[in-house]
Amino acid sequence: MKIIAFAGALRSDSVSKKLVLEVIRFLDQQHQVKADYVDLRDYPFPVYDSDVELNIGIPDTIVELGGKVGDSNALIIASPEYNGGISSVLKTLVDWLSRVKPNPLAEKFLLLLSASPSGSGGVQGLWHTRVPFEALGVHVFPHMVAIPRSQTAFDEQGFLTDTKAREKLETVLTNFVRHVGVHHPIKEFINTV
Repeated sequence: MKIIAFAGALRSDSVSKKLVLEVIRFLDQQHQVKADYVDLRDYPFPVYDSDVELNIGIPDTIVELGGKVGDSNALIIASPEYNGGISSVLKTLVDWLSRVKPNPLAEKFLLLLSASPSGSGGVQGLWHTRVPFEALGVHVFPHMVAIPRSQTAFDEQGFLTDTKAREKLETVLTNFVRHVGVHHPIKEFINTV
């Protein structure tokens, strides 16, 4: 099973990145599943513009990232909430990836997460984030995790210390991994879940 995990944020100290790294640790420790971490800062791309695509083509960084996504079975994305919606960098990424043929997002499984200083944890943004992925044929997992009060939810090392949030995250991750495992059967994996 190949899982790609990344944050829909660029800031180096983003809580979305901290959340993704916690997910990767949990998958490794609890399920012996190695998820590949991608930092979008390593794949710079311009705002989607059809003139850019027509005159220059699809950026090499998008082609490379599209290859990674296409080779995976599932994606886990933690994204900040921008004004109640999807983050601009994530929306731009989705728009560019939709131009790669064949569509690397089609038929992938996706778990969406968020962390926010707000009491809702950014859940409103997650509902908006689902839309472009579903429009491109992505199987978005019905359960999402939103970590509220993110400014106190992680310790200085980036570990999630909020017990209630951690328990929910671990439960949803376990269910997601089981779900992907059923659709991408791997004998050793199914026996461990």
